[in-house]
Amino acid sequence: MSINISALENQLQSIVSEYQEQAKLTDRHLFVIGCSTSEVIGQKIGTAGAVDVAGIIFQQLLKYKETAGVELAFQCCEHLNRALVVERKLQEEKNLSEVSVIPVRQAGGAMAAYAYQHMKDPVVVEHITADGGIDIGDTLIGMHIKHVAVPIRVSHKQLGEAHVTLAKTRPKLIGGQRAVYEKTKDNESC
Repeated sequence: MSINISALENQLQSIVSEYQEQAKLTDRHLFVIGCSTSEVIGQKIGTAGAVDVAGIIFQQLLKYKETAGVELAFQCCEHLNRALVVERKLQEEKNLSEVSVIPVRQAGGAMAAYAYQHMKDPVVVEHITADGGIDIGDTLIGMHIKHVAVPIRVSHKQLGEAHVTLAKTRPKLIGGQRAVYEKTKDNESC
């Protein structure tokens, strides 16, 4: 299948822009990316990893990182137990458990392999708890999202041929019927 690079870039730029308008992530936040480049090009997940598509997605997400300040974590496929590629600096700051593996197209997926090859000082970690994320091609990023996940709706439901799901998180609401969740003048002091 022929890929329109410009169309993919524009779609992803729009998706990320609309996401950020709603999620408002900053440099305090971690954003997880699950991506099947096979699905983006209209193939079954795990069958046709496309390095050129991974490059387009990686570059657009780097722009997002630069503008919002978020840290990025690229999820590997199930052959690597959905481990994640992150920068070593993040791994050290968050004390994340590093694992010994290098993602490749056939074990890890084209997206994670591309990220590993193009990050400054990449490592693979076993688990994170992200503040938000994008799932391109139904790769199931939920195991790496904090509780409580809140879906974000954007105008583009697909990237190429892949279904796109986005989420941000919020703190759990606790306390029941008498609890107050937003600060107002009436509840500033007891």
